[in-house]
Amino acid sequence: MANQNVKGWRRVLYAFRYSMQGLKSCFELEEAFRQEVFLLIPLIPLALWLGDTPVERAILLGSLLIVPMVELLNSAIEANVDRVGLERHELSGRAKDIASAAVFVSIALCVVSWALILVPKWW
Repeated sequence: MANQNVKGWRRVLYAFRYSMQGLKSCFELEEAFRQEVFLLIPLIPLALWLGDTPVERAILLGSLLIVPMVELLNSAIEANVDRVGLERHELSGRAKDIASAAVFVSIALCVVSWALILVPKWW
Protein backbone atom coordinates (compact mmCIF):
# COMPACT_ATOMS: atom_id res chain seq x y z
CA MET A 1 0.00 0.00 0.00
CA ALA A 2 1.14 3.51 -0.72
CA ASN A 3 2.15 5.76 2.17
CA GLN A 4 1.90 3.09 4.86
CA ASN A 5 4.26 5.03 7.12
CA VAL A 6 2.27 8.26 6.94
CA LYS A 7 0.45 8.98 10.20
CA GLY A 8 -1.88 11.57 11.70
CA TRP A 9 -3.15 14.51 9.68
CA ARG A 10 -0.88 13.75 6.74
CA ARG A 11 -2.61 10.39 6.36
CA VAL A 12 -6.01 12.12 6.38
CA LEU A 13 -4.80 14.59 3.74
CA TYR A 14 -3.46 11.78 1.54
CA ALA A 15 -6.74 9.88 1.90
CA PHE A 16 -8.69 13.02 0.98
CA ARG A 17 -6.51 13.56 -2.09
CA TYR A 18 -7.03 9.96 -3.24
CA SER A 19 -10.78 10.31 -2.70
CA MET A 20 -10.87 13.46 -4.82
CA GLN A 21 -8.88 11.67 -7.53
CA GLY A 22 -11.45 8.86 -7.47
CA LEU A 23 -14.37 11.28 -7.75
CA LYS A 24 -12.67 13.13 -10.60
CA SER A 25 -11.86 9.90 -12.42
CA CYS A 26 -15.39 8.57 -12.07
CA PHE A 27 -16.88 11.88 -13.18
CA GLU A 28 -14.66 11.99 -16.25
CA LEU A 29 -15.05 8.35 -17.27
CA GLU A 30 -18.53 7.27 -16.19
CA GLU A 31 -21.58 8.75 -17.93
CA ALA A 32 -24.02 7.36 -15.34
CA PHE A 33 -22.10 9.02 -12.50
CA ARG A 34 -22.12 12.37 -14.33
CA GLN A 35 -25.88 12.09 -14.87
CA GLU A 36 -26.44 11.37 -11.19
CA VAL A 37 -24.27 14.32 -10.14
CA PHE A 38 -26.16 16.64 -12.49
CA LEU A 39 -29.45 15.41 -11.02
CA LEU A 40 -28.16 16.08 -7.51
CA ILE A 41 -27.58 19.77 -8.26
CA PRO A 42 -31.30 20.70 -8.32
CA LEU A 43 -32.49 17.86 -6.08
CA ILE A 44 -30.37 18.70 -3.03
CA PRO A 45 -31.86 22.20 -2.57
CA LEU A 46 -35.30 20.75 -3.38
CA ALA A 47 -34.87 18.14 -0.65
CA LEU A 48 -33.96 20.83 1.87
CA TRP A 49 -36.96 22.91 0.82
CA LEU A 50 -39.53 20.08 0.74
CA GLY A 51 -38.52 18.40 3.98
CA ASP A 52 -40.55 19.84 6.86
CA THR A 53 -38.50 18.34 9.68
CA PRO A 54 -34.79 17.61 10.09
CA VAL A 55 -35.56 13.89 9.83
CA GLU A 56 -37.41 14.35 6.56
CA ARG A 57 -34.56 16.43 5.17
CA ALA A 58 -32.04 13.79 6.26
CA ILE A 59 -34.03 11.01 4.59
CA LEU A 60 -34.49 12.98 1.38
CA LEU A 61 -30.82 13.97 1.24
CA GLY A 62 -29.51 10.61 2.39
CA SER A 63 -31.53 8.72 -0.18
CA LEU A 64 -30.14 11.03 -2.88
CA LEU A 65 -26.52 10.63 -1.78
CA ILE A 66 -26.72 6.84 -1.59
CA VAL A 67 -27.22 6.66 -5.38
CA PRO A 68 -23.86 8.16 -6.43
CA MET A 69 -22.15 6.31 -3.59
CA VAL A 70 -23.37 2.97 -4.94
CA GLU A 71 -22.51 4.12 -8.48
CA LEU A 72 -18.92 4.71 -7.33
CA LEU A 73 -18.78 1.16 -6.00
CA ASN A 74 -20.33 -0.16 -9.21
CA SER A 75 -17.73 1.69 -11.28
CA ALA A 76 -14.93 0.34 -9.09
CA ILE A 77 -16.17 -3.22 -9.52
CA GLU A 78 -16.50 -2.77 -13.28
CA ALA A 79 -12.99 -1.29 -13.55
CA ASN A 80 -11.56 -4.15 -11.52
CA VAL A 81 -13.34 -6.79 -13.60
CA ASP A 82 -12.17 -5.12 -16.83
CA ARG A 83 -8.61 -4.97 -15.52
CA VAL A 84 -8.58 -8.71 -14.93
CA GLY A 85 -9.65 -9.41 -18.49
CA LEU A 86 -11.84 -8.09 -21.26
CA GLU A 87 -12.93 -11.50 -22.52
CA ARG A 88 -16.45 -12.58 -21.65
CA HIS A 89 -16.71 -14.72 -18.54
CA GLU A 90 -19.77 -15.78 -16.60
CA LEU A 91 -18.41 -14.59 -13.25
CA SER A 92 -17.32 -11.23 -14.68
CA GLY A 93 -20.77 -10.71 -16.13
CA ARG A 94 -22.38 -11.74 -12.87
CA ALA A 95 -20.23 -9.32 -10.86
CA LYS A 96 -21.12 -6.45 -13.18
CA ASP A 97 -24.82 -7.36 -13.20
CA ILE A 98 -24.96 -7.56 -9.41
CA ALA A 99 -23.20 -4.20 -9.05
CA SER A 100 -25.64 -2.70 -11.54
CA ALA A 101 -28.53 -4.19 -9.57
CA ALA A 102 -27.19 -2.45 -6.45
CA VAL A 103 -27.41 0.88 -8.29
CA PHE A 104 -30.98 0.06 -9.30
CA VAL A 105 -31.91 -0.78 -5.70
CA SER A 106 -30.38 2.51 -4.48
CA ILE A 107 -32.44 4.44 -7.04
CA ALA A 108 -35.57 2.54 -6.01
CA LEU A 109 -34.84 3.38 -2.36
CA CYS A 110 -34.54 7.04 -3.30
CA VAL A 111 -37.82 7.06 -5.25
CA VAL A 112 -39.71 5.22 -2.51
CA SER A 113 -38.31 7.49 0.22
CA TRP A 114 -39.29 10.62 -1.67
CA ALA A 115 -42.75 9.20 -2.44
CA LEU A 116 -43.42 8.18 1.16
CA ILE A 117 -42.52 11.64 2.40
CA LEU A 118 -44.00 13.81 -0.35
CA VAL A 119 -47.16 12.01 -1.52
CA PRO A 120 -49.01 12.35 1.82
CA LYS A 121 -48.31 16.10 1.79
CA TRP A 122 -50.23 16.54 -1.45
CA TRP A 123 -53.13 14.14 -0.76
